[in-house]
Amino acid sequence: MSDTRGPGPLGTVYFPAQDAVAVPPGGGLGGASQLARLPRRRRPMMIVAAALLIGLGVLISVAIYQRVNRQVQVLVVQRDVAEGSIITAADLGTGSIAASGISDIPARQRSQVIGLVAASALHPGTLLTATDLGSSLPPPSGQVLVGVSVRPSGLLASGLVPGDHVTLVATLGVIGENSSGSAPNDSMTAPVTGIVQAIDAMPNQDGDVVVDVLVPTSAGAAVLQQDSTGQIGLVITKQAAQ
Repeated sequence: MSDTRGPGPLGTVYFPAQDAVAVPPGGGLGGASQLARLPRRRRPMMIVAAALLIGLGVLISVAIYQRVNRQVQVLVVQRDVAEGSIITAADLGTGSIAASGISDIPARQRSQVIGLVAASALHPGTLLTATDLGSSLPPPSGQVLVGVSVRPSGLLASGLVPGDHVTLVATLGVIGENSSGSAPNDSMTAPVTGIVQAIDAMPNQDGDVVVDVLVPTSAGAAVLQQDSTGQIGLVITKQAAQ
C-alpha cells in the first residue's frame, strides 16, 4: 500500500492508496480464484435401487445356503434286487442328500417298504423311489401264487415275513379230528418248496392264518387240493434277511 500526500489546513495529509489488483487478459479471474465446482446432486432413486439389489442378493445367498445344507436321510438300494423280488431289510441302506421333495423315500419309511415288491431291477447305490415299488406283481414265469391256511400253532414264535423260503408238506391232521376221508388223488404227494409273498395279519373265520406262497406252476393245483383238506403244514427253510 502507498501513501499519497497533499496540502491541507492542518498540514500534510496522507491518503493511503489501494493496491492495484492484477486482472488477467480477457478480464476474467485467474484459475486459483475460480469458484470451486459444486458437488453433483445425488439421485435418491438410484440409492434405493442399489439398496434393494443388495438386499435381494443377500436373500438369494441365504436361500441357496439353506437348500444346500438341508440334508435328509433317504433309502438307498444296498444290493442287487431282481424285478418281482420281495424287498428285505438287507436290500436297503440309507444316505444323506439335499432335500428335493420329488419322489425319494425317507429313511423313516423303511419298515413300510420291507415286504413290497421290486417293480423293476434295482442296483446298489441307487436312490429308492416310489416308482420302484409295487404291492404285487404277476408271478414270474413258471410259478403261481397260492393261498395256504396255516394253523397258528403251526407257525414259529418269530412268525413269518415276506421273503421266507418254505417247504409245504402234507400232514396227518390234528389228533381227534375226523380224517376218515382220504386226500384227493391230485393232492400233494411230495413236499413243495416256495417263497412267502404275504401274510394276512387277521386270522380267517376258522382261526387260520392265510399265507400267500409262490410255488412252481406244476405244484399249484396239488397245493390247493391239499390245503382244502386242512392237512398242510409249512416249514421254514431259509429266513429272509432282517
